[in-house]
Amino acid sequence: MRCGGLWQLGQSLSRRLSHPAHRPKHRFLNASAGEIKKTALHEFHVENGGKMVPFAGWSMPIQYKDSIMDSTVNCRENGSLFDVSHMCGLSLTGKDSATFLERLVVADVAGLRPGTGTLTVFTNERGGAIDDSVVTKVSDDHIYLVVNAGCRDKDLSHIGEHLEAFKAKGGDVSWHIHDERERGRPRESNLGEFRGKVRLTGLGARDSLRLEAGLCLYGNDMEQHITPVEAGLSWTIGKRRRAEGGFLGAEVILQQLQEGPSIRRVGLFSSGPPPRSHSEILSSSGEKLGEITSGGFSPCLKKNIAMGYVKSGSHKPGTEVKVVIRGKPNDAVITKMPFVPTRYYKSS
Repeated sequence: MRCGGLWQLGQSLSRRLSHPAHRPKHRFLNASAGEIKKTALHEFHVENGGKMVPFAGWSMPIQYKDSIMDSTVNCRENGSLFDVSHMCGLSLTGKDSATFLERLVVADVAGLRPGTGTLTVFTNERGGAIDDSVVTKVSDDHIYLVVNAGCRDKDLSHIGEHLEAFKAKGGDVSWHIHDERERGRPRESNLGEFRGKVRLTGLGARDSLRLEAGLCLYGNDMEQHITPVEAGLSWTIGKRRRAEGGFLGAEVILQQLQEGPSIRRVGLFSSGPPPRSHSEILSSSGEKLGEITSGGFSPCLKKNIAMGYVKSGSHKPGTEVKVVIRGKPNDAVITKMPFVPTRYYKSS
């Protein structure tokens, strides 16, 4: 269950749990206990009413006692606490760490100041996205990065293969996968006046929140055949990297930056039932333009929102289109993202 559909699953689970006969024991989704891993916070989630589901090989809370819609709104108004310790963290060390990583990602890793990080994309030889990742330069010879749990195996295989080839040519870089600890650096905090407002929040609300923010979900809105330019992530490609290239698929990506891609990721508002992944997007005359990759009902905006890919030329905000749901075309309009204005904290 690496992909989307978390919001829909949460709603279905909520309906089932409202009936006593359907209330499961804590192991109800852990029949194959040997295959599902637990984070260090697993029992804490269960004790606090977390409804646990398998996610990328881990038992994770999809929601708690409140609904996914309420959790989503509360996160925007007050804040939420999420467990992200199932994600894969790893360190690259050695004087050539940044040089090595820049062969695999589009970010200007060398240009980061120590203690700062950025979102980046691992690319393949065709310019497609292998995964997205957050990269932090701890120091000039220590890079820390986090990759998606559902992409862990292929990401580590990809990095490891290129690492061995780089080291065989004399490169000074080593790696360590942080399976021995939880992600990040533990810090004890007192929520103080926010206690009762800042709530534990699960995967269902996380999915609706990221959709409202217009953020890509790997496996839905990003795939190995989609480039960062097509995905609307050109901003992740550092200025120096645009000039020098040097990463996998650079020829394809730099050409798209210059000439424009043939398809583009767009946001949509739609009528009728909420759009779902793979729903067709048609022009007003019935021509197929593309398809939806993520969609649902926005708890904050109280209307349908979706993301998808359409042919270039049909991507401009205000373009009227149709979204086919259960065989019926519904009115939709392409709009800018994010759907809900962001209020990201930026340190001085």
